[in-house]
Amino acid sequence: MEHLKAFDDEINAFLDNMFGPRDSRVRGWFMLDSYLPTFFLTVMYLLSIWLGNKYMKNRPALSLRGILTLYNLGITLLSAYMLAELILSTWEGGYNLQCQDLTSAGEADIRVAKVLWWYYFSKSVEFLDTIFFVLRKKTSQITFLHVYHHASMFNIWWCVLNWIPCGQSFFGPTLNSFIHILMYSYYGLSVFPSMHKYLWWKKYLTQAQLVQFVLTITHTMSAVVKPCGFPFGCLIFQSSYMLTLVILFLNFYVQTYRKKPMKKDMQEPPAGKEVKNGFSKAYFTAANGVMNKKAQ
Repeated sequence: MEHLKAFDDEINAFLDNMFGPRDSRVRGWFMLDSYLPTFFLTVMYLLSIWLGNKYMKNRPALSLRGILTLYNLGITLLSAYMLAELILSTWEGGYNLQCQDLTSAGEADIRVAKVLWWYYFSKSVEFLDTIFFVLRKKTSQITFLHVYHHASMFNIWWCVLNWIPCGQSFFGPTLNSFIHILMYSYYGLSVFPSMHKYLWWKKYLTQAQLVQFVLTITHTMSAVVKPCGFPFGCLIFQSSYMLTLVILFLNFYVQTYRKKPMKKDMQEPPAGKEVKNGFSKAYFTAANGVMNKKAQ
């Protein structure tokens, strides 16, 4: 335990030296004073993907329909709560949409910070997205984008809550909570095969996510153009991180929805069929059969 405490002290001292004094208003909040819980949960998340895939390799996929229904409903309701609370608290505090500092809204800032703590905590709950993919053997969905997004968001929001837990930080989670209402509703419905014919709008979710990232970058950079005391370095970091998500999600969108299949005349012929001058051996066999029949 002494070694663990020493390690914890070193990490916290390093972070405090890098980012400066933490916001005193969130001291003592669950999982915020020490980085270790966030760090270890992230490591466990990454290990569970690797070990889980090995464990499930020779085992049948699990259905998990009931669990997934409850899980997606729970995340949808939590997202709806966060969206409503962020709108109400920022309205109460008279938040400036272009740039909002960290202290001027008084009690409304504390209210925003409390919602953003739930937002941070929800990122650890959303690790289950990937665990369910592993158990259902949906390995094609465990992409670099998926893992990068889940692991990084949880760690970034630990930093946000400790140093910039309100003010300009409200905008991204507000948009993201709205997107998650749509997204987890979609996931919940997709559990039921009878609903698949109504889920034609999947690609529009990705489009909405891309719009979300662009709007967040725009909102963040507006505080660079017209500063209000919000930490400049945090604005640049957030914009840079969002740019990585734009690139990765755009690549996913192009690969999934825009990549055109090869034309039939450019595809490889089926195995066992020889092609001559653009015609298959089967064609000549059939044609010769007809001609021979006519000649008889």
